[in-house]
Amino acid sequence: MQNKPFIAALGLSSALVATPAVAGGFYVQEQSGIEAGRAYSGEAAAADSGATIFFNPAGMTELEGINIEGGGQLLFVTAQQDNAGSTRTVPGLAGTVPVTGSDGGNPFAQPIPIPSFYASAQVSDRVWVGVGVNSPFGVASGYEDDFFGRFDAVQADLLTFNVQPSVAVKLTENLSLGGGIDIQYIDTTLVNALPNLSPTAPDGRFAIEGDDISFGFNVGALFKAGPLRFGAHYRSQVDHTLEGPLEISGLAGPLAPQNGTFDATTPITMPDIATLSVAIDPGGKWRGYATARHYDWSDFDRIDFIAPGFPPTSSPQNYEDTMSIAAGGEYDFSDKLTLRAGTMWDESPVGDTFRSTRVPDGDRLWASAGATYRLTDHMAVNLAYSHVFVSSEPIARQTVFYPGTPAQTSVVTRSNSTGDADVLAFSLSTRF
Repeated sequence: MQNKPFIAALGLSSALVATPAVAGGFYVQEQSGIEAGRAYSGEAAAADSGATIFFNPAGMTELEGINIEGGGQLLFVTAQQDNAGSTRTVPGLAGTVPVTGSDGGNPFAQPIPIPSFYASAQVSDRVWVGVGVNSPFGVASGYEDDFFGRFDAVQADLLTFNVQPSVAVKLTENLSLGGGIDIQYIDTTLVNALPNLSPTAPDGRFAIEGDDISFGFNVGALFKAGPLRFGAHYRSQVDHTLEGPLEISGLAGPLAPQNGTFDATTPITMPDIATLSVAIDPGGKWRGYATARHYDWSDFDRIDFIAPGFPPTSSPQNYEDTMSIAAGGEYDFSDKLTLRAGTMWDESPVGDTFRSTRVPDGDRLWASAGATYRLTDHMAVNLAYSHVFVSSEPIARQTVFYPGTPAQTSVVTRSNSTGDADVLAFSLSTRF
């Protein structure tokens, strides 16, 4: 048999792009209890909570004194795969045979928790500092072992942990600038099945672990003009190089020499994101918001796999740049209670050719509602609920195992993918 990295790269080609199907690609939007209630329509311009550190650090100049916000969100994601005629080839035989198995069950844990924490402090009339801690990319999913799409996906645990120290400066009464450094840790554990030569033989297993710490940056601006507030924010890409063990097991017969544990290195890039927001506050009981975002997913065009002693291999991904658009508003029902609502359309970066059961991605439409209740003059609780409608999409993903060898096997995973999500958000805000 030829080089083991051919197998490894095929496992990585789908494993490293897992997502909970709530945000485009593997970006996690859920970073604020207040923003959740207005469908993230105020991100770069609202500047009304500590979460502005993540969405636009220039907004800290609108927060007096010391502000602390901590909370989390619970994602209840439902995804279902329906076998639409998955097949595989058998070396030495003409044609294809069916790939059978269960529907794999709902691959997402119930619920998926996403915590966040922000703190800002005004150090002078012109300068603010702050720090944000959250998880902007990630997933935790797993199908049953007899899943018909097991050669495409079985398990994906991808976690990022981001610490963002930030500073903001009020240049004039109407213009503020801010920025921060992103210190980002990523950790992965990823598994899928490998075909043996005979379709009646037990499957082999591919598993990889890896982690890395890398750095990025973000900058933003906030401009006020009467009742209008404009915000712009740019978050840079973060280039990670995952390092860890890769294990191949369960291969039999002529494939058995492929079994073993190897050191692996895999670069992966978190995309850069540009955001423009506008807020209108006439000074009464209501405020309105709108936001547009651009995600530079096209940088994620391939996955390269590197192992010492083996030639590098590459697997195309061909992600496309995407947009999302959100609108929302809020109303002060009383001195203590503020109600809000919003909607967002969020585009998927995955085209039909590259969609997989590990990435059952589709365009999403958000419907959100939330409230803030002020417990005291210095403390408030924020609650929100969102339902995310995910478009049903076909999957026809072809993976070629052991290419260029007599054991070459082609698996086409065909599925009808459906899903949706419910999101509960909670945060506690304090100011003093």
